[in-house]
Amino acid sequence: MNIFERVLHSADRAQQRRRVPGFVVGVVKKFGDDHGGQLAVLITYYAFAAVFPLLLLLTTGLGFVLHGNPAAQRAVLHSALADFPIIGNQLQQNVHSLQGTGAAVAIGAVGLLYGSLGMTQILQFAMAQVWNIPDTERPGFFDRMGRGLLMLVALGLGLALSTATAGLVGFIAHGALAWIGGLLGSLAVNSGLYLVCFRILTPDEVTLRQLLPGCLAAGPAWTALQTFGGILVAHQLRHSTQVYGFFGTVLGLAAWLHLAALITLYAAEANVVRARQLWPRALMNAAPLTRADREVLDALVRQQERRPGQEVSIAFGDQPPEAPPPRKAPRNAPQEGAEGHPGE
Repeated sequence: MNIFERVLHSADRAQQRRRVPGFVVGVVKKFGDDHGGQLAVLITYYAFAAVFPLLLLLTTGLGFVLHGNPAAQRAVLHSALADFPIIGNQLQQNVHSLQGTGAAVAIGAVGLLYGSLGMTQILQFAMAQVWNIPDTERPGFFDRMGRGLLMLVALGLGLALSTATAGLVGFIAHGALAWIGGLLGSLAVNSGLYLVCFRILTPDEVTLRQLLPGCLAAGPAWTALQTFGGILVAHQLRHSTQVYGFFGTVLGLAAWLHLAALITLYAAEANVVRARQLWPRALMNAAPLTRADREVLDALVRQQERRPGQEVSIAFGDQPPEAPPPRKAPRNAPQEGAEGHPGE
C-alpha cells in the first residue's frame, strides 16, 4: 500500500467514525450511485427549454398589461420575477418599452408548456430514482401528467406568494431592514414551496416528515442562488461585447439552472440518506462493505423490477443470496386467484 492509499484509508476510517462527515459522504455517494449528474443535466435541459419561452411569454403578456401603466410597471420591478437571472435583468431594462403580439403569446405558450411539462416529468423520474422505487410501483402516465400540472400550479402560487411577501415587507419597512425582512420572507416561502413540490413529485409511500429536512436546507440554498446568482451573471457580462454577451448570457443561465438542479437533487438525496440511515459508506471499493453500502446496492438492484410478480435475489461475496422482502401489490396488479396471476 503506497502513501496515497494509506491516506485514503485513514480518511475513510475517520469519516466512518464521525456522524457529520459520514452523513456528507453518504449523500455524495448516493448521488453518484443514482447517476445524479445525468439527472441534473436532464433537469437543466428541460428547465432551459422552458425559460426562453417563459421570457417571450412574459415580455409579450406584460407588454399588453403594462403599456401606459406606471404603477403596474413598478409592481413588476419589485416582484419575485426581478430576482430571476436574465429574465429579471430584461424586465428591469425594458419594462417601459414592452410590446405584445398575439403570435408571440401563442408561440411562447406552446414552448412553455413543452418545457415545463418535460421538466415536471423528469423531476418525477429523478425523485423515483433517488428513492429507488421499482418501476412496478411508480405512477402511470395520467397520474404523472396530473402531478406535473399540479406542480406548475404550485409554482405559480409560490411566485404570487413571494411577490406578495416582498410587497408587504416593502410596505412595512425600508432600507436595510426591508432587505433583511424580504430575505427572511423568501427563505420561508422557498422552503415551503420546496416541501409542496417534493410532496407532489415524490411517490406516496414517502411521508411528508421524511421530505422536510432536505427542504429546510434547499430553501436557503435556493434563496442564496436567487440573490447572488443574478449578480454573478451580470458581473461576468458587464464588459462583454454584444455577441459574446449573448453567448455568455446563455451559458450563464444554463449554469444557474444546473446549480438549481443540483440543489434539488442533493436535498432529495439527503432526505433518503437520513430516512434510511444510509451512512457511513466506504470511500474505496477495496474497503469492506458497510451495512449502508449493502442496503444501497440492494435497493439499486430491486429498483430494476419491471413486471408484477418479478422477484430478484442479491448475493454478496461473504453472504448467501437474500430472499426479496415482501412488497405491496402494484396499483394495477391482478387480484390473488384471478386467471393469469403473475405468480402462477
